[in-house]
Amino acid sequence: MKRIGITGGIGSGKSVVSNLLRVMGYRVYDTDSEARRLMNTLPQLKAQLGQTFGDDIYADGKLDRPLLASRVFGHPEQIARLNALVHPAVREDFDRWSQSVRGEVCFVESAILYESHLDRLVDEVWLVTAPESLRIERVQQRSGLSADEVKRRMAAQLGEEEKCRQATHVICNDGRESLIATVLSLLNRSR
Repeated sequence: MKRIGITGGIGSGKSVVSNLLRVMGYRVYDTDSEARRLMNTLPQLKAQLGQTFGDDIYADGKLDRPLLASRVFGHPEQIARLNALVHPAVREDFDRWSQSVRGEVCFVESAILYESHLDRLVDEVWLVTAPESLRIERVQQRSGLSADEVKRRMAAQLGEEEKCRQATHVICNDGRESLIATVLSLLNRSR
């Protein structure tokens, strides 16, 4: 089983690539949704999060995400503590999940593939890129954030240049080339 990571900055279109792969019949592990699931269902992780950030972050067994966010965002040391608990759980879950997938290849989508060390579990990395102005526009359209807010979020992620150096393949999602043709070409190379 070949495991391929899909990453890219906010607004790059990595979710579009992942959804395209799903339509084509491929299995894609979405780290964002799976992390949310694990924080609500994994007893050991729930206990660690409660001990670290306060038991009141869980109400009726469900994570109060806004409360947790208020305790970590803007505090780099708290974000590091959160990541130190959640990232290993996601890596272990992805590893188990990928071993159960039937087929030649499966994918994992993560904006923080390198930062979470998921890149160590994949055979290759597809980096989805787009011009910064287009990324800002996309994020503003879907979230209502200001351009400055989007830029702050972009600044918090690993730089595009560094990701390009580490990626196996780069997918330019600027609307000029067919995304479907690019993905099909990469699939043919990856077999």
